[in-house]
Amino acid sequence: MNAPSPAPNLARIARGGKSIYGAPLGILMLEARFPRIPGDMGNGETWPFPVLFRVVRGATPERVVLQGARGLLQDFVDAARDLVDLGAEAITTNCGFLSLFQKEMAAAVGVPVATSSLMQVPWVQATLPPGERVGVITVSKGSLTPAHLEAAGVPLDTPVVGTEGGREFFRVLITAAKNDLDIALAEQDILDAGRALVAAHPEVGAIVLECTNMPPYAAALQAAVGLPVYDIYSMISWFHAGLRPRRFG
Repeated sequence: MNAPSPAPNLARIARGGKSIYGAPLGILMLEARFPRIPGDMGNGETWPFPVLFRVVRGATPERVVLQGARGLLQDFVDAARDLVDLGAEAITTNCGFLSLFQKEMAAAVGVPVATSSLMQVPWVQATLPPGERVGVITVSKGSLTPAHLEAAGVPLDTPVVGTEGGREFFRVLITAAKNDLDIALAEQDILDAGRALVAAHPEVGAIVLECTNMPPYAAALQAAVGLPVYDIYSMISWFHAGLRPRRFG
């Protein structure tokens, strides 16, 4: 009996059409010079997967946070389209205040868009027992308007505390008072905000951090207040999981 013939080699076709491969997530960055420590969204070592960065020139933290990002929508749309052209399969941004652009960007760029960590608030609320609520810590409570909340699907009566009164975080990140960052002082600003939030609102059962520069302090905050803490890292980890689902077996 003759031995069976070996199976023919299956054709292997590499598909083209992109400039960059293996980095499906594109991050639109604000134009800033403060340190981006590990855990910060703008530090490449934060992410356990490759990402594409694109700085939106002129989109300073002061302009986006304190001035409502006026006049910047088209700049963000153009930058997002550039990332998609390079190979991004989904887009996120480097500031929770860009929830204002969620609807327009999702309509304009042709891929999934997640502009703000605030989009997690309805998801987290669904996990809580009756009577408990999500609270938000933001870099600037005075600048977080009903329009920002509505664009992210956040109830307007959500408890919110900001860091404007702190010693380090706000003045370095938003007003660019200096280029250096005292990490211990910045962490203390976040802890102070978290303690103030739960003291004023004992019904808070989980916290969402609006600012994409706050993840380095999330673990310390969770330990200090004893509540679940969600941030841009938790959201983008989920977002990316849909782009590249884990293979089992």
